Amino acid sequence: MNRNNETKKMKAYYLKPADKIAEYVQEILVLENHRVTAPFLLPLFANGMPTLLFQTAKGQIKNSSNYLTLFGQTVYPEKLLIKESFTLIAYFLKPYALISLLAVSAKELTDKPVDFNLVSKNVRLQEQLLNAATTNQMISLLDDYLFSLTLKSKTGGRLIKYATEKISDNPRKNILREIQKEICVTERTFQRMFDQKVGVSPNQFRRICQFNNAFQQLNRESAKSLAEITFRNDYADQSHFIRAFREYTSVTPTEYLSRGTLPS
Repeated sequence: MNRNNETKKMKAYYLKPADKIAEYVQEILVLENHRVTAPFLLPLFANGMPTLLFQTAKGQIKNSSNYLTLFGQTVYPEKLLIKESFTLIAYFLKPYALISLLAVSAKELTDKPVDFNLVSKNVRLQEQLLNAATTNQMISLLDDYLFSLTLKSKTGGRLIKYATEKISDNPRKNILREIQKEICVTERTFQRMFDQKVGVSPNQFRRICQFNNAFQQLNRESAKSLAEITFRNDYADQSHFIRAFREYTSVTPTEYLSRGTLPS
Protein backbone atom coordinates (compact mmCIF):
# COMPACT_ATOMS: atom_id res chain seq x y z
CA MET A 1 0.00 0.00 0.00
CA ASN A 2 1.36 3.36 -0.94
CA ARG A 3 1.92 6.20 1.48
CA ASN A 4 1.14 9.65 0.06
CA ASN A 5 -0.31 12.85 1.52
CA GLU A 6 -3.66 11.16 2.01
CA THR A 7 -2.34 7.99 3.65
CA LYS A 8 -0.39 10.06 6.17
CA LYS A 9 -3.77 11.19 7.52
CA MET A 10 -5.10 7.65 7.68
CA LYS A 11 -5.40 5.33 10.65
CA ALA A 12 -4.67 1.71 9.76
CA TYR A 13 -4.76 -1.33 12.03
CA TYR A 14 -5.37 -5.09 12.03
CA LEU A 15 -7.66 -7.04 14.33
CA LYS A 16 -7.83 -10.71 15.23
CA PRO A 17 -11.20 -12.23 14.31
CA ALA A 18 -13.65 -13.14 17.06
CA ASP A 19 -13.39 -16.76 18.15
CA LYS A 20 -16.81 -17.57 16.71
CA ILE A 21 -15.64 -16.81 13.14
CA ALA A 22 -11.92 -17.58 13.43
CA GLU A 23 -12.28 -20.86 11.51
CA TYR A 24 -13.15 -18.88 8.38
CA VAL A 25 -11.56 -15.44 8.90
CA GLN A 26 -7.79 -14.93 8.88
CA GLU A 27 -7.65 -11.29 9.99
CA ILE A 28 -9.47 -7.96 9.75
CA LEU A 29 -8.04 -4.71 8.41
CA VAL A 30 -9.51 -1.32 9.33
CA LEU A 31 -8.61 1.90 7.52
CA GLU A 32 -10.06 5.23 8.64
CA ASN A 33 -9.49 8.40 6.64
CA HIS A 34 -11.86 11.22 7.50
CA ARG A 35 -9.98 13.98 5.67
CA VAL A 36 -9.97 12.87 2.04
CA THR A 37 -9.32 15.93 -0.12
CA ALA A 38 -8.28 14.13 -3.30
CA PRO A 39 -9.20 10.72 -4.77
CA PHE A 40 -7.66 7.98 -2.65
CA LEU A 41 -6.15 4.93 -4.40
CA LEU A 42 -5.63 1.70 -2.49
CA PRO A 43 -3.53 -0.95 -4.30
CA LEU A 44 -4.96 -4.47 -4.14
CA PHE A 45 -2.37 -7.24 -4.38
CA ALA A 46 -2.51 -11.03 -4.28
CA ASN A 47 -2.44 -12.45 -0.75
CA GLY A 48 -4.13 -15.84 -1.13
CA MET A 49 -7.26 -14.81 0.76
CA PRO A 50 -10.74 -14.01 -0.56
CA THR A 51 -12.02 -10.80 1.01
CA LEU A 52 -15.25 -9.19 2.14
CA LEU A 53 -14.77 -5.44 1.86
CA PHE A 54 -16.99 -2.65 3.18
CA GLN A 55 -16.52 1.10 2.89
CA THR A 56 -18.75 3.88 4.21
CA ALA A 57 -18.12 5.69 0.90
CA LYS A 58 -18.53 3.93 -2.44
CA GLY A 59 -15.35 2.40 -3.78
CA GLN A 60 -14.70 1.99 -7.48
CA ILE A 61 -12.89 -0.97 -9.01
CA LYS A 62 -12.72 -0.81 -12.80
CA ASN A 63 -16.26 0.12 -13.85
CA SER A 64 -17.99 -1.15 -10.71
CA SER A 65 -18.82 1.04 -7.71
CA ASN A 66 -20.03 -0.54 -4.45
CA TYR A 67 -20.15 -0.17 -0.71
CA LEU A 68 -19.85 -3.89 -0.09
CA THR A 69 -17.67 -6.06 -2.33
CA LEU A 70 -16.75 -9.73 -2.34
CA PHE A 71 -13.37 -10.72 -3.75
CA GLY A 72 -12.21 -14.17 -4.71
CA GLN A 73 -8.52 -14.79 -5.27
CA THR A 74 -6.72 -11.71 -6.58
CA VAL A 75 -3.97 -12.66 -9.02
CA TYR A 76 -3.56 -9.55 -11.12
CA PRO A 77 -3.02 -6.26 -9.24
CA GLU A 78 -5.98 -3.91 -9.03
CA LYS A 79 -6.84 -0.57 -7.42
CA LEU A 80 -9.71 0.66 -5.28
CA LEU A 81 -10.65 4.32 -5.77
CA ILE A 82 -12.49 6.23 -3.04
CA LYS A 83 -13.37 9.91 -3.51
CA GLU A 84 -14.80 10.75 -0.09
CA SER A 85 -13.81 10.40 3.56
CA PHE A 86 -14.32 6.80 4.63
CA THR A 87 -14.00 3.96 7.05
CA LEU A 88 -12.95 0.73 5.34
CA ILE A 89 -13.21 -2.74 6.87
CA ALA A 90 -11.72 -5.75 5.10
CA TYR A 91 -12.36 -9.28 6.31
CA PHE A 92 -9.59 -11.46 4.90
CA LEU A 93 -11.11 -14.93 4.71
CA LYS A 94 -9.44 -18.33 4.80
CA PRO A 95 -8.69 -19.59 1.26
CA TYR A 96 -11.51 -22.17 1.32
CA ALA A 97 -14.17 -19.90 2.87
CA LEU A 98 -16.14 -18.95 -0.26
CA ILE A 99 -17.52 -22.38 -1.00
CA SER A 100 -17.85 -23.28 2.69
CA LEU A 101 -19.82 -20.20 3.71
CA LEU A 102 -21.53 -19.02 0.55
CA ALA A 103 -21.61 -22.16 -1.63
CA VAL A 104 -19.92 -20.11 -4.37
CA SER A 105 -17.42 -21.72 -6.71
CA ALA A 106 -14.23 -19.83 -5.93
CA LYS A 107 -13.09 -20.07 -9.56
CA GLU A 108 -15.99 -17.83 -10.62
CA LEU A 109 -14.68 -14.96 -8.47
CA THR A 110 -10.96 -15.14 -9.26
CA ASP A 111 -9.99 -11.62 -10.39
CA LYS A 112 -13.73 -10.84 -10.63
CA PRO A 113 -14.89 -8.92 -7.52
CA VAL A 114 -18.68 -8.60 -7.28
CA ASP A 115 -21.24 -6.50 -5.45
CA PHE A 116 -21.84 -8.55 -2.31
CA ASN A 117 -25.56 -7.81 -2.49
CA LEU A 118 -25.72 -10.05 -5.57
CA VAL A 119 -24.35 -12.98 -3.55
CA SER A 120 -25.75 -12.45 -0.07
CA LYS A 121 -29.26 -13.38 0.99
CA ASN A 122 -29.15 -10.71 3.72
CA VAL A 123 -30.41 -7.70 1.80
CA ARG A 124 -30.33 -5.51 4.91
CA LEU A 125 -26.64 -5.95 5.76
CA GLN A 126 -25.40 -3.03 3.66
CA GLU A 127 -28.11 -0.72 5.01
CA GLN A 128 -27.29 -1.71 8.59
CA LEU A 129 -23.58 -1.08 8.02
CA LEU A 130 -24.18 2.34 6.49
CA ASN A 131 -26.39 3.31 9.43
CA ALA A 132 -23.95 2.09 12.09
CA ALA A 133 -22.62 4.91 14.26
CA THR A 134 -19.16 3.49 15.02
CA THR A 135 -16.52 1.21 13.54
CA ASN A 136 -17.07 -1.24 16.40
CA GLN A 137 -20.75 -1.47 15.49
CA MET A 138 -19.86 -2.19 11.87
CA ILE A 139 -17.47 -4.96 12.93
CA SER A 140 -20.12 -6.42 15.21
CA LEU A 141 -22.61 -6.53 12.35
CA LEU A 142 -20.12 -8.22 10.03
CA ASP A 143 -19.10 -10.68 12.76
CA ASP A 144 -22.73 -11.63 13.39
CA TYR A 145 -23.45 -12.02 9.69
CA LEU A 146 -20.46 -14.27 9.07
CA PHE A 147 -21.25 -16.27 12.19
CA SER A 148 -24.77 -16.88 10.86
CA LEU A 149 -23.16 -18.32 7.73
CA THR A 150 -20.92 -20.63 9.74
CA LEU A 151 -24.02 -22.20 11.29
CA LYS A 152 -25.11 -23.27 7.80
CA SER A 153 -21.69 -23.95 6.36
CA LYS A 154 -21.02 -27.03 4.31
CA THR A 155 -18.88 -29.75 5.81
CA GLY A 156 -16.22 -31.69 3.96
CA GLY A 157 -13.55 -28.98 3.89
CA ARG A 158 -11.01 -30.85 6.00
CA LEU A 159 -8.63 -31.73 3.15
CA ILE A 160 -8.58 -28.29 1.51
CA LYS A 161 -8.16 -26.65 4.92
CA TYR A 162 -5.17 -28.86 5.67
CA ALA A 163 -3.64 -28.30 2.23
CA THR A 164 -4.00 -24.52 2.17
CA GLU A 165 -2.73 -24.09 5.73
CA LYS A 166 0.33 -26.21 5.05
CA ILE A 167 1.12 -24.35 1.82
CA SER A 168 0.61 -20.95 3.47
CA ASP A 169 2.99 -21.87 6.28
CA ASN A 170 5.74 -23.17 3.99
CA PRO A 171 5.24 -22.45 0.25
CA ARG A 172 8.41 -24.17 -0.96
CA LYS A 173 8.57 -25.89 -4.33
CA ASN A 174 8.20 -29.50 -3.16
CA ILE A 175 5.28 -28.91 -0.80
CA LEU A 176 2.54 -29.72 -3.34
CA ARG A 177 3.75 -33.23 -4.06
CA GLU A 178 4.18 -33.93 -0.37
CA ILE A 179 0.62 -32.81 0.46
CA GLN A 180 -0.87 -34.73 -2.44
CA LYS A 181 0.72 -37.91 -1.14
CA GLU A 182 -0.31 -37.20 2.45
CA ILE A 183 -4.01 -36.75 1.60
CA CYS A 184 -3.97 -39.64 -0.92
CA VAL A 185 -5.49 -37.93 -3.96
CA THR A 186 -4.50 -37.95 -7.61
CA GLU A 187 -2.91 -34.91 -9.21
CA ARG A 188 -6.11 -34.32 -11.20
CA THR A 189 -8.29 -34.45 -8.07
CA PHE A 190 -5.85 -32.14 -6.25
CA GLN A 191 -6.05 -29.64 -9.12
CA ARG A 192 -9.84 -29.80 -9.29
CA MET A 193 -10.16 -29.36 -5.54
CA PHE A 194 -8.14 -26.13 -5.64
CA ASP A 195 -9.89 -24.78 -8.75
CA GLN A 196 -13.31 -25.15 -7.18
CA LYS A 197 -12.62 -24.39 -3.53
CA VAL A 198 -9.74 -21.90 -3.71
CA GLY A 199 -10.09 -20.46 -7.21
CA VAL A 200 -6.57 -21.00 -8.52
CA SER A 201 -4.35 -23.99 -9.22
CA PRO A 202 -2.30 -25.51 -6.37
CA ASN A 203 0.91 -24.11 -7.85
CA GLN A 204 -0.56 -20.64 -8.37
CA PHE A 205 -1.74 -20.64 -4.76
CA ARG A 206 1.73 -21.71 -3.63
CA ARG A 207 3.36 -18.93 -5.66
CA ILE A 208 0.92 -16.34 -4.26
CA CYS A 209 1.72 -17.46 -0.69
CA GLN A 210 5.43 -17.32 -1.47
CA PHE A 211 5.06 -13.78 -2.82
CA ASN A 212 2.85 -12.64 0.05
CA ASN A 213 5.31 -13.89 2.67
CA ALA A 214 8.11 -11.97 0.95
CA PHE A 215 5.88 -8.92 0.50
CA GLN A 216 4.99 -8.79 4.19
CA GLN A 217 8.65 -9.14 5.15
CA LEU A 218 9.54 -6.32 2.76
CA ASN A 219 6.94 -4.08 4.41
CA ARG A 220 8.10 -4.91 7.93
CA GLU A 221 11.83 -5.01 7.25
CA SER A 222 12.47 -2.58 4.40
CA ALA A 223 16.02 -2.12 5.70
CA LYS A 224 16.74 -5.78 4.94
CA SER A 225 18.42 -6.52 1.62
CA LEU A 226 16.45 -7.97 -1.26
CA ALA A 227 19.00 -10.77 -1.38
CA GLU A 228 18.13 -11.81 2.18
CA ILE A 229 14.38 -11.76 1.50
CA THR A 230 14.99 -13.70 -1.72
CA PHE A 231 16.91 -16.42 0.11
CA ARG A 232 14.48 -16.56 3.04
CA ASN A 233 11.52 -17.19 0.72
CA ASP A 234 13.04 -19.91 -1.46
CA TYR A 235 13.36 -17.89 -4.67
CA ALA A 236 16.08 -19.17 -7.01
CA ASP A 237 17.78 -15.79 -7.15
CA GLN A 238 17.05 -12.07 -6.81
CA SER A 239 15.95 -11.76 -10.45
CA HIS A 240 13.37 -14.50 -9.85
CA PHE A 241 12.00 -12.62 -6.83
CA ILE A 242 11.82 -9.34 -8.73
CA ARG A 243 9.94 -11.00 -11.62
CA ALA A 244 7.41 -12.52 -9.22
CA PHE A 245 7.02 -9.21 -7.38
CA ARG A 246 6.38 -7.37 -10.63
CA GLU A 247 3.89 -10.05 -11.72
CA TYR A 248 1.73 -9.53 -8.64
CA THR A 249 2.17 -5.75 -8.17
CA SER A 250 3.17 -4.31 -11.59
CA VAL A 251 6.23 -2.69 -9.97
CA THR A 252 9.64 -3.83 -8.72
CA PRO A 253 10.41 -4.06 -4.99
CA THR A 254 12.61 -0.97 -5.25
CA GLU A 255 9.86 1.01 -6.99
CA TYR A 256 7.36 -0.13 -4.37
CA LEU A 257 9.58 0.92 -1.47
CA SER A 258 10.33 4.28 -3.06
CA ARG A 259 6.63 5.12 -2.86
CA GLY A 260 6.52 4.30 0.85
CA THR A 261 4.37 1.71 2.57
CA LEU A 262 1.65 1.54 5.15
CA PRO A 263 2.15 -0.54 8.28
CA SER A 264 1.60 -4.21 7.43
